[in-house]
Amino acid sequence: MPKRSRSGGPARRNINRAPSPLLAFTLPWLTILVGSLVPGWLMIASAPVLPPLGFLLFLSWRQLRPGLLPIWSGLPLGLFDDLFSGQPFGAAVLLWSLAAIVLELIEARVPWRSFLTEWLVAIGLIVTYIVACLVLVNLAGAGAHVGIILPQVVISVLSYPLVGRLVAVVDRFRLTPIMVVQ
Repeated sequence: MPKRSRSGGPARRNINRAPSPLLAFTLPWLTILVGSLVPGWLMIASAPVLPPLGFLLFLSWRQLRPGLLPIWSGLPLGLFDDLFSGQPFGAAVLLWSLAAIVLELIEARVPWRSFLTEWLVAIGLIVTYIVACLVLVNLAGAGAHVGIILPQVVISVLSYPLVGRLVAVVDRFRLTPIMVVQ
């Protein structure tokens, strides 16, 4: 007969444990804010090459946990991204808010979800976001050609599943039970 452990198995180890409410609430917001800062840390280039990581993280969190970030979250997160992205002020506020509304409408109208539909929706939003950013920059006085954003579009679309995987790992950490002290 096999020996029983004193711990009682995985169910016994999770008794009297719950996720940290502070960690569960703040971690999605913090990852998006850090994601908005990272492209400026890694490389300074004359043309956009790195993906808009803050926007990709925003899309990933909204798709992974639809009710976690409120629909108005595009406004403060976009405002923070505007401060560090180099885009005209208000561009990310507008575009992130519109993306949140589009994701909310899709979530309400399409009850089934799969990796392919999530990725196709994300591709549409990523390409629209990058092209709209180019249009807004050109309206502000730049003279950039559409071909300049092709590397950024390709890298963003191909890196989105990796960003989604990173968000899933962070979400698992966010919901890890901790010991509740009584």
